[in-house]
Amino acid sequence: QVQLVESGGGLVQPGGSLRLSCAASGFTFSSYTMNWYRQTPGKERELVAYISSTGGITSYADSVKGRFTISRDNAKNTVSLQMNSLKPEDTAVYYCKVTLSRVYWGQGTQVTVSS
Repeated sequence: QVQLVESGGGLVQPGGSLRLSCAASGFTFSSYTMNWYRQTPGKERELVAYISSTGGITSYADSVKGRFTISRDNAKNTVSLQMNSLKPEDTAVYYCKVTLSRVYWGQGTQVTVSS
């Protein structure tokens, strides 16, 4: 079955960096666009970044442009999100998402940016 497992979250000071990873299984990873979303309490999930199946196309939310970088390794079935210059407003649960015949989400990983 399809599984998405995020890792790499944690507590970091403002200005710091974190690298999130999402390990995918149960589908042909190299054929699908992969997405990172985030959600804070009381708000809808928002798209942070996506990357095309080959990695040739990436897109970012305006709020993270220039600070976050999405990448993928199709040999290892992983998608990553490098987050630099983190701000308190980046605090959220971060989710990996793929759309096949339906939408699949990972369980999420908490990122907290605080001094």
